[in-house]
Amino acid sequence: MWQLEQYKSGQNTITLRSGIQIPCIGFGTWKMPPAVAEEAVWEAIRTGYRHIDTATAYRNEEGVGAGIKRAGIRREELFLVTKLPNADHGYQKAKLSLEGALKQLATEYVDSYLIHWPVIEEHKDRYEEDICETWRAVLDLKREGKLRVAGVSNFMTEHLELLKKNGFELPEINQTQFHPQCIERDLRAYCEKEQILVEAWSPLIQGQAFEREVLLRMAEKYQKSVAQICVRFCLQSHVLPVPKSTHPDRMRNNADVFDFIISEEDMREIETLEKYGRIGNDPSVPRKVQVVGF
Repeated sequence: MWQLEQYKSGQNTITLRSGIQIPCIGFGTWKMPPAVAEEAVWEAIRTGYRHIDTATAYRNEEGVGAGIKRAGIRREELFLVTKLPNADHGYQKAKLSLEGALKQLATEYVDSYLIHWPVIEEHKDRYEEDICETWRAVLDLKREGKLRVAGVSNFMTEHLELLKKNGFELPEINQTQFHPQCIERDLRAYCEKEQILVEAWSPLIQGQAFEREVLLRMAEKYQKSVAQICVRFCLQSHVLPVPKSTHPDRMRNNADVFDFIISEEDMREIETLEKYGRIGNDPSVPRKVQVVGF
């Protein structure tokens, strides 16, 4: 799946186990209002991004779709991802939710559809049934041609094993928290064994990366930005990064990471930041449906 030394840009692709290819750096749109998302997506595509990530919970799918249309690029040149919101768990609601997302995005299909969160508070007493019926809806939507790649977000090994135990095919993508403070060794090992691509949301630690002395030192050593160190750290960890920015120069900077290699020694030093731990919610804890975002 990973031959990083051959990559020259964020448009180079990783081949999923189905044979579908996905550009190796995504562009995130979390916390972007629709008008901001339109401008940012348009600029990101102009900059060279071909992997665009949004979610119904971000409430900006209409803006993302408008930005894609404005860019004037052929739809098949993009890998477009959105996510099922917590409020729409369950077979019928999940199917209807994607129909709504497609209308907002002004597209007939998405390249990948992810269950945004594994366990929700309202269904915690029947969470196994909830996950399974929601996942069955995603797989049926794939068979109907509404998506190309079935995936999940924030799923830990226990949630993936639940799908496996119930006889389902496993996701091809698991977008989860990954960055120098949250390196998820066991989860990554499991996903590698099962040929599930791990993607990283908030690879820049939602801004905390710029406060970490280790990363500042690495940026100086390699003559790169802290953001570039974080994105490269993801790629060398065999994780697909999904950074976000509304600034064109930072968009370009975040994807310009193919002319240097972080040494193994420095990779291990960066991993010492794991002591700071994850940001935000623990995926093993049920989440209420009204929570928006990651």
